[in-house]
Amino acid sequence: MNYCRDLKKIVKGKVAFNEPLSRHTTFRIGGPAKAWVEPADVEDLKNILKLISKNKIPFFVIGEGSNLLVRDKGFNGIALKLNSSFFNDVKINKGYILAGSGVKIAKLIDFARKKSLSGCEFLSGIPGSVGGALVMNAGARPNSIFNNDYKSIGELVKEARVMDAGGRIKILKRSQLKFGYRSSNLSKYIVLDAKLKLKPGKRVEIERNVSDFLRYKKDTQDSNWRNAGCVFKNPSIATQDNFSARSISAGYLIDSSGLKRYRVGGAVISGKHANFILNEKNAKAKDVINLIRFVQKKIKDKFNINLELELKIV
Repeated sequence: MNYCRDLKKIVKGKVAFNEPLSRHTTFRIGGPAKAWVEPADVEDLKNILKLISKNKIPFFVIGEGSNLLVRDKGFNGIALKLNSSFFNDVKINKGYILAGSGVKIAKLIDFARKKSLSGCEFLSGIPGSVGGALVMNAGARPNSIFNNDYKSIGELVKEARVMDAGGRIKILKRSQLKFGYRSSNLSKYIVLDAKLKLKPGKRVEIERNVSDFLRYKKDTQDSNWRNAGCVFKNPSIATQDNFSARSISAGYLIDSSGLKRYRVGGAVISGKHANFILNEKNAKAKDVINLIRFVQKKIKDKFNINLELELKIV
């Protein structure tokens, strides 16, 4: 299937072929994408999706490449990145922050700080983009073994503008959006931008909050190593009354199983945060996948708990 020539003809933005995806993920792992495309604007994206639909081309949207593991053989399709200036705008719109899908979380937080708007500081240290954060409902958990409560970006969303696989644009109001633990109903769309509702605050307090969250991340996570963030979702377990459930830290379960620093090839479980896998010695994707399977089996055998992936594998 030779669609590469057609891409060159119709795309106004950037197009590259056999682009190593290891350059675009925080894990720094993975083979090449057959095509790498950065649409210039919405019309460009729409034309690309028409080509994808017509030729039944596999594709996925990549944000900042966090929470993502690309297989060693790469991806035999199109990797789409909304990286142009069109998708990277952030501004005030009728009392809300309007942020493009490609806006980095750090940029969003800094913009809110400068406008003395509070409420998104808990996202500090998350190396993602607004679009990716919305799809997975990124957030932060409290510092405890059992954590039913956590803050997530979904709580801030007033509405989201999205495009479906057919190139049709929709505006999803708050009542149409469904956010769960590390999930949303946005995964079937391409997020274009979103309106976020924050509250007025004092800049000095906002800056203090950001510093506190960043300090906590630095103290508890291996931020200097190549990794993809938390690998597993925190599982829910039944309480004694059998009528409710609470979430237990996946990192606590892995640590309790004595698996910190356990290694498969170049991939190793963090000695600081057991729900992190580090690319310590030029790990291959197969090393990470084999380590994941090993951890899942150990936790199942010891606790009878199935650990689900938070990490996306393509």
